Amino acid sequence: MVRIMFHRGKCIGCNGCVEAAPERWRISKKDGRCTLIEGKEKKGIFKAIVSMDEYDQNLRAAACCPVKIIQVEIV
Repeated sequence: MVRIMFHRGKCIGCNGCVEAAPERWRISKKDGRCTLIEGKEKKGIFKAIVSMDEYDQNLRAAACCPVKIIQVEIV
């Protein structure tokens, strides 16, 4: 399994994560920031546990993030 952690409050809405992993990320129409699909929020950090199939795409999403607020790790 893979854990994705995302600090949404620091997001600048660059869309890099959406381009790298469109099945897991989208841009919010409300505020223009990225949203982790199926992410659960706790104290401003969104987390999602996903299958290994999504590991490479989300690792690219984290690498594309100019503010480095996405973390991807195998659990």
